[in-house]
Amino acid sequence: MVPPIDESPIELPPEKPMLSGVALHGLAGDVIGKLDPHTEASNAALLVQLLIRFGTQIGPIPYFRAEAARHYTNEYAVIVGRTAIARKGSSDTQISQVFDPIEPEFRINNRQHGLSSGEGLIWIVRDPVEEQRPIKDKGGKFTRQYETVVTDPGVPDKRLYILEAEFGSTIRVMGRDGSNLSGIIRCAWDDDALKSLTKNSPAKATDPHISIIGHCTNQELLRNLDSTEAANGFGNRFLWIHAERSKLLPDGGAFETVDLSSVTSRLQRAIEFARTVDEMRRDEEARDLWHAVYGELSEGKVGLLGAMTARAEAHVMRLAMLYALLDQSRQSSAFTWRLVSPYGNTQKTALGTSSEIALATLSPMRSYVHSEIPQSG
Repeated sequence: MVPPIDESPIELPPEKPMLSGVALHGLAGDVIGKLDPHTEASNAALLVQLLIRFGTQIGPIPYFRAEAARHYTNEYAVIVGRTAIARKGSSDTQISQVFDPIEPEFRINNRQHGLSSGEGLIWIVRDPVEEQRPIKDKGGKFTRQYETVVTDPGVPDKRLYILEAEFGSTIRVMGRDGSNLSGIIRCAWDDDALKSLTKNSPAKATDPHISIIGHCTNQELLRNLDSTEAANGFGNRFLWIHAERSKLLPDGGAFETVDLSSVTSRLQRAIEFARTVDEMRRDEEARDLWHAVYGELSEGKVGLLGAMTARAEAHVMRLAMLYALLDQSRQSSAFTWRLVSPYGNTQKTALGTSSEIALATLSPMRSYVHSEIPQSG
C-alpha cells in the first residue's frame, strides 16, 4: 500500500525566496503585468515558463558559443511547490494563452507530455527512418544489391516543449533498471544528436531543440531525486524554481477583461526577429562583466550542492540570450547579464542527520528549493 503524501511544509530558511522586481524587465515584465492581477500563480513560475516557451518557439537558430559548443535557446526548469496550493499549473495556463495565438499549431504538434523512455523522446523528434532492402530482378531473384527505403518520413520540426505536471513520476521512471531516459534528457539539453543503442530502436534525431518544464512538490523532490541523478549531470541541467500562491482570488480573476493582443503581437515580433539572428555576442561592457563573474560561476563546489549548480555559467548564458532577444537585440548588454548573474552565495544549512542542500536557481528567479536529500552510501 502506498503511504499518503505528506503535504506539510518543509522548513525553509528565515528569508523566503523572492523574485527580484528587476527580473520583470521589458517585454517579459509587461506580459506578467497583464497576467498577475488575475492569477494566483507566482511571478517566478510565470516568468520561467514565459522564457522557456519563448526560447522553444524560436527554434535552434540563435546561439552563444562556448569554445566549440553552441548554446541555443532551449532550457529546462522544474517548478517546485505544494501540490495545487502553489498554482504551478495555473502559470502554464496563463502563459499559454499569450503564446498560443502566435502559432496555433505549436500547441498541437510541438507540445507533449508523458516522458517514459529515451526511445520515446527520440521518436517524437525523429529523423526519417531508412532501411536497406535487397533488390530483386524481374524474375524475383535477389541481385545481391540493396536499396535505401524510407520507412518513416520523420518529424521535420524538431522544436519540442515538454510539460510534465507530475515530474516526480518522471524521476521515478529514470530510476528503473535499464532506463536510458536520464541520459537522453541530458543529451537533449546539450542539443546533441539523440540515438539509442537499443537494437530494436533504429530512430535517431539530429538538431533537436527540446525544452522541459516540470512541476513537482517538495516532498516528491525529496523522495525521488537521489544523489546519483544529482551528481550525474541531470540535476544541474535544470533551473529549480520555488513557487507559492501569490494571492487569493476567490472569484478567479477577470481574464475576460484583459486584452493580451498587444503583448502577444510584441512576442510574435520578438520571435520573428530572433529567427534572423545566428551567433549572439556580448557588447564590451557585458564582456567585462562576464569576465568578472565567470571564474565564480564555473568554479566547482563540493558535495551535492556543487553537483546541482555545476552548469551555472551555461544557464546564465542561455538566460541572458533570452532577455536580449526579447529586447530584439543581437547583442547582450551588461544589463541583461546583471539580470541573470547570481546574487551572493547560496545558503546551506543542516537538519538532523540528513544533508539539506539548496537547489539554487540562477537570478533573476532568486529562488531556492530546500530539500533533504539523503547521502548515498
